[in-house]
Amino acid sequence: MHKPLTRQNRFDAAREDAGMLELGVCYYPEQWPREKWDEDARRMVELGLAWVRIGEFAWSHIEPQPGTFQWEWMDEAIEVLGCAGLKVILGTPTAAPPKWLVDRYPDILPVDARGVVRKFGARRHYCFSSRRYRVEAARITEAMVRRYGDNPFVHAWQTDNEYGDHDTIHSYSDEAKLAFREWLAARYGTIEGMNHAWGTQFWSMHYNSFDEVDLPNNLVEEPTPTHLVDYYRFSSDQVKSFNKAQVDIIRRHSPGRPVTHNFMNQNTDFDHYEVGEDIDIASWDVYPMGGLINGRLSAEEKARYLRVGDPDQTAFNHDIYRAVGRGRVWVMEQQPGPVNWAAHNQSPADGMVRLWTWLAYAHGVDMVSYFRWRQAPFAQEQFHAGLLLPNSEVDQGYLEVAQVAEEMARLPQGERRGKAEVAIVLDYESRFATRALPQGQGYAASAIALDWYSAIARLGVDVDVIGQHSDLSGYKLVVAPDLVIPDADFIARLKASGAKALFGPRSGSKTRDMHIPADLPPGPLADLIDFRVTRVESLPEYHSEAVLYGNISHAVTGWRELIRTNETVLATFEGEHRQGGAAIIGNDHTRYVGTLPRGEFLGRLMGDTLRWAGVESLSDLGDLRLARRGNLRFAFNYGNAPASVPASATAEFLVGGRDLAPVDVAIWTETR
Repeated sequence: MHKPLTRQNRFDAAREDAGMLELGVCYYPEQWPREKWDEDARRMVELGLAWVRIGEFAWSHIEPQPGTFQWEWMDEAIEVLGCAGLKVILGTPTAAPPKWLVDRYPDILPVDARGVVRKFGARRHYCFSSRRYRVEAARITEAMVRRYGDNPFVHAWQTDNEYGDHDTIHSYSDEAKLAFREWLAARYGTIEGMNHAWGTQFWSMHYNSFDEVDLPNNLVEEPTPTHLVDYYRFSSDQVKSFNKAQVDIIRRHSPGRPVTHNFMNQNTDFDHYEVGEDIDIASWDVYPMGGLINGRLSAEEKARYLRVGDPDQTAFNHDIYRAVGRGRVWVMEQQPGPVNWAAHNQSPADGMVRLWTWLAYAHGVDMVSYFRWRQAPFAQEQFHAGLLLPNSEVDQGYLEVAQVAEEMARLPQGERRGKAEVAIVLDYESRFATRALPQGQGYAASAIALDWYSAIARLGVDVDVIGQHSDLSGYKLVVAPDLVIPDADFIARLKASGAKALFGPRSGSKTRDMHIPADLPPGPLADLIDFRVTRVESLPEYHSEAVLYGNISHAVTGWRELIRTNETVLATFEGEHRQGGAAIIGNDHTRYVGTLPRGEFLGRLMGDTLRWAGVESLSDLGDLRLARRGNLRFAFNYGNAPASVPASATAEFLVGGRDLAPVDVAIWTETR
């Protein structure tokens, strides 16, 4: 007997039906004449779209003056879209408080690290710590959810928009200072507890009360790293509590509808796992062209991948947000063409919008929404492409979405992304630690982790992203490129899991108070592998060290550790400085790397590590990438030459074929 589809169980039914790809689009009815709405909705449905997101920047249109609400236009927009057959995702409009609110309460504005107030005129102009803004954000959220919580066309909610965009997590306002002091008092209990953790006996930094503590900006030198990491923790907690306040309102007045937030690429300014605990679906905004320009690759590699993007950055983020969403992930904004905000804004190659869509599905995404429906001919984003040109003609992205919609019908429903055999650890506190204490110009933990992920992906192996809280059952290999602050419980569970483990440099190097462990690094990791790090050095790019790994010498730079150990030495440093020092060590279940392998060295290390862990892999795939979702296999060609898909002779191709053209996708099943 089937349950009736009520508000209470609609989300449960959506979970049961998950496994099929749905498409959507971001739309701004307030930006277009009313006479366009019906035609736009009809064309969206004809294209094959099922979802439409609206409302996340609509506050001044909803409440143009204090307490004066104009809902009629939104009522009508939701009616038009819903009656056409579209499911509405309604965004709370708190990412863009209106001018009248800023003028009435100027203390809601954020303050940058120089102490300069960031003014009205764009978006995200609020401080997470402003008590007044929290009241106002809750007020507009409640008004919106009370009005539309039962609306049959509203199927999901998005809180705010892009936490962290344009460096807006960290504010240095008076409100933030007061909130930080309260946070410290709750964390430490006594001022002496904080003094001990911060090491304030150094440089005469002792505090007599929490009321004396300032924010860690505009200092003559750097603050104590514990002060800085605590500020990052505090700022992260402010995001979580701000978001949760909206989620609680939505759950109270719109039960049964899933709640999401659209996170950003490569952002580690706050703990996404913590925010993810309060939402139903993690979504993120996918802009591979800007991600390439701002990313880790060399200038030569960026030129090579200019119109296709970093072959691994987007996939890595899909896997991150699948973890944040506990298995449920959407793309809320998929780039459909050139954008406007990067240092350079190149056009993606024809076919990439289609490729990115299928890449998302292969990595567990259930809904891909394109930003935006029509290119705006005005304001800040008028160079940002949409599915339509400003005059409503179809653009390239529209054609590729139409192709995806046709191809969707060829695939079986109900296929889900399974658990991988390999997991990579992303720990946000450890990222805070390396940001506070990089010990070397240019040290970038996010880029190092992506390098490790990429080296595994190039060997045709799926990877899950996990945190220290995650279930470890089923993994054959856990890799941790930068687990600076390991949790003893995580280490104990890892030891009990039976998985092999590979740790990168700096892992275990700091306590939660940002101190060197009492018995030297690697702290709790010593329960897995017996060694001590007695010295570290960061090396400039113009200098490299040689590491002998097997019978091949590899150049490394950036980081080197002096390791004292009785474990098996798997690689050694060569050269004049301390020749023969251990670079990689290991035992039956754990290995540790005391430098930063890159390129061929990293690829070889990951291949050896996969074999050691009993994980099947392929030879280096070059520009080809593979993924699995249930019984479906996927191949993506990021190169400029045809590639051969490594499918069996009896494979049944549903999309594409064995010979894969550049910027093309193949989807197949293997017969049993």
